Amino acid sequence: MLGRQKMPEQDPKVRRANFNEVALGFTQEQAIEEAKRCLQCKKPKCVEGCPVEVRIPDFIKYVAAGDFDRAIKEIKTVNALPAICGRVCPQETQCEASCILGKKGEPVSVGRLERFVSDNEQESQIPKKPGSKGKKVAVVGSGPAGLTAAADLARMGYSVTIFEALHEAGGVLTYGIPEFRLPKDIVRAEVEYVKKLGVTLLLDSVIGKIDTVDELLCDFDAVFLGTGAGLPVFLNIDGENLNGVYSANEFLTRVNLMKSYKFPDYDTPIKKGKHVVVVGGGNVAMDSARCALRLGADEVTIVYRRSEEEMPARAEEIEHAKEEGIKFRLLTNPIRLNGDAKNWVNDIECINMYLCEPDESGRCKPMPLTGSEHRIETDVVIIAIGTSPNPLVPRTTSGLEISKRGTIIAKENGQTSKKGVYAGGDAVTGSATVISAMGAGKIAARAIDEYLKSN
Repeated sequence: MLGRQKMPEQDPKVRRANFNEVALGFTQEQAIEEAKRCLQCKKPKCVEGCPVEVRIPDFIKYVAAGDFDRAIKEIKTVNALPAICGRVCPQETQCEASCILGKKGEPVSVGRLERFVSDNEQESQIPKKPGSKGKKVAVVGSGPAGLTAAADLARMGYSVTIFEALHEAGGVLTYGIPEFRLPKDIVRAEVEYVKKLGVTLLLDSVIGKIDTVDELLCDFDAVFLGTGAGLPVFLNIDGENLNGVYSANEFLTRVNLMKSYKFPDYDTPIKKGKHVVVVGGGNVAMDSARCALRLGADEVTIVYRRSEEEMPARAEEIEHAKEEGIKFRLLTNPIRLNGDAKNWVNDIECINMYLCEPDESGRCKPMPLTGSEHRIETDVVIIAIGTSPNPLVPRTTSGLEISKRGTIIAKENGQTSKKGVYAGGDAVTGSATVISAMGAGKIAARAIDEYLKSN
């Protein structure tokens, strides 16, 4: 049996100074060889691990035969965003985790094959649409949940309009994930594909301001809320209001959506820093740290209160950060930010931690080690410990039930407490993965179809 193909990548010493994509993609030869590793199981477990239900062995079979057009057509019968999924989906914990080859060796590189066929698509083939069902659906938010719900509903024959608050579509795909992991041209191309399915996209349209959800229901037969989780969470310690302290949300929005990564073409105001500290251990923390490095920081340090084993970031992202020279200070927790006479942050005071019994998440609970207080010199601090849903839509929507965490309460099919209104993605779960949001959009689209058939 052939070994798993290695994805070509930029050299760490080169890529740490640019925003070009790190992973360079398979060659045709590599893709075919990797696809030939697939056992074509009669009862494939990998499909069960895919939130958007891609028939994985079927598309891989076409790749192995060199029929890349058939492969991408197969994927796009259920997934409108394959080039995105192939880059940022955590396949190692989903489809690849269920691959039979992985029981005794390395699983098939499903995500990298999906990326390959997406990148090699010659021309988007728009599926033939069914006859119009004469009903309209409003989708609030053009992130992964909204785009998926919109694409599926359009393919079912509904008239779909997406309302996006920002001036570019894509949600977290555009403002949150850096260019070196997910190029913006890829996001734009996927959005264009969704539009070609017949979806209308309205930018700069803040629902809760230009219209409420109640007002949308006067013109639309159903509404899907895919508003994401763009409200930053802070540490609630002294000094977080100092200059030079960012939420990861603001920092990455300035880098990505406002294009400070294209300096000097875009002179976006952003404090680049020489000694940057990023607080957190997830993918957003890795993204923030690696962006700060590329913007010109001399030193970037990730401070995380647990051990590496408990880090929620993908192993690949942690490894890439290490290769690029990011420093890790684990079992370390911030307790205060200190500033200079002009209120600019100049150090972060921390305390060492130790692990005891697991907490509610199943991870070991960190506890402070008395007497271990210390300071880390810094001129920029980025807080990357999570986000919560923006309260605007819930606050302006009558009869919409909300949890204590500010998330929209919805059934497994996305149905909310308000008739005709469905929700999915981070707005319901809190901050999670792109692919889980897409899965929620797909489930909600089916539920909306059933609802509209009976109303």
